[in-house]
Amino acid sequence: MTVRRRFASVAMAGVTFQAGSSAVDSSTIVAALVFQLTGSSILVGAVTTILRIGWLFPQLFVGFLAQRGADSRRYYMIGAFGRALCIGCIAATLFYSADWKAPWLGAAVMTLWTAYAFVSGIVAVPYNDIVARAVPSELRSRLLATRFFGGGVLALGVAYLADRLLAAQMFPVSYAALFAIAAGLMLISSIVFVTMGEPPQAKGSLKIPSFHIYLLEGRKVFVRDKQFRMFVFAQWCGGAVMMAMPFYVVHVAELGFDLQRVAILLGAQTAGGLVSNVLWGWWGDARGKGSLLQGITFLRILPPFAVLIFSSGAMPSEIDPFVIFAGVFFVLGALANGLTIAVIGFLMDISPEALRPAYSGYFNALTTPAYLFPLIGGVIADSGSAIAIFTISALAAAAQFGLVRSIMRSPVQAGH
Repeated sequence: MTVRRRFASVAMAGVTFQAGSSAVDSSTIVAALVFQLTGSSILVGAVTTILRIGWLFPQLFVGFLAQRGADSRRYYMIGAFGRALCIGCIAATLFYSADWKAPWLGAAVMTLWTAYAFVSGIVAVPYNDIVARAVPSELRSRLLATRFFGGGVLALGVAYLADRLLAAQMFPVSYAALFAIAAGLMLISSIVFVTMGEPPQAKGSLKIPSFHIYLLEGRKVFVRDKQFRMFVFAQWCGGAVMMAMPFYVVHVAELGFDLQRVAILLGAQTAGGLVSNVLWGWWGDARGKGSLLQGITFLRILPPFAVLIFSSGAMPSEIDPFVIFAGVFFVLGALANGLTIAVIGFLMDISPEALRPAYSGYFNALTTPAYLFPLIGGVIADSGSAIAIFTISALAAAAQFGLVRSIMRSPVQAGH
């Protein structure tokens, strides 16, 4: 299969997954669902924490298995088809829950959401490994931008359907329909990616004989590879930035916004990601993934800072709070796509080709603790200190930018 055809297959799989995941977005749709079922800020914070830790933790083990030379596609299939099944189970649970009490339904949704998160985590290492072998570095930012652009267009349609469904259907059947749409799109994505096949393994790929040695090598990588180590530290700060993500929706609700219209915020977030993709794709391939990463981390300061300014009363009273937050979600969507393009691209560039699956596993496992921050944010919000969450988020964004600046003082040394 030619590079062009592989590019098209990866992009199409990404487009359909992107649209599907937007229908179960943790910071809007799922946060609103859990808040309505439980009324708990702690559980709202747990939604994002579970998703991120579930995504990252399995990669330590999958990275070892993939590095041993096993078929990466096999692990991709387990994770990709498994996550579609989990989302389908949530849809069925919500649909047949008419006689369930809200606490029991909330517990069932959180349990299945946890399963979805951890099964999804199996996908990342084989996905990165296969894509890195299928598409050359100079095309990867445009590949991811194409994925996010196409996915954004499709997700706008999903956002429109979500708004109609949430307004027209009874709760929680309306959410069941959204999860069913998400499961279908994720299933299509999995089929498209798997049928592409797997490119040949890189020559000279190192086979690590045991999990113990794999862990020891990870410790050596962290100690010896300064760029890798600083990148991990930057991601820890990035996790603290994410602390605020589930609470933008909660903050809007506290200002009187009807959560039945949460899909409008999802649409603003999707539109932000959509219109920014051309910029991110050009920037990452033309100026470098490190340059893109630096720019994105600087811009991440803006959303929490905007909430702090608004909450301080500095904004004119005649401005509708919803207009402000729609703008904030627009920027959040743009930055989320840019950050994904930058982080994946930069990690691929600094990972030695012969150890790419292992580096991916090490990196994602080492950054897992950072995503406890949204849960900590839930505890803070539950104590009545919501503004403190956005303050910490803004300060963490500034710290992440500083760390990325320090990384950029030395050149990327791929293959070291």
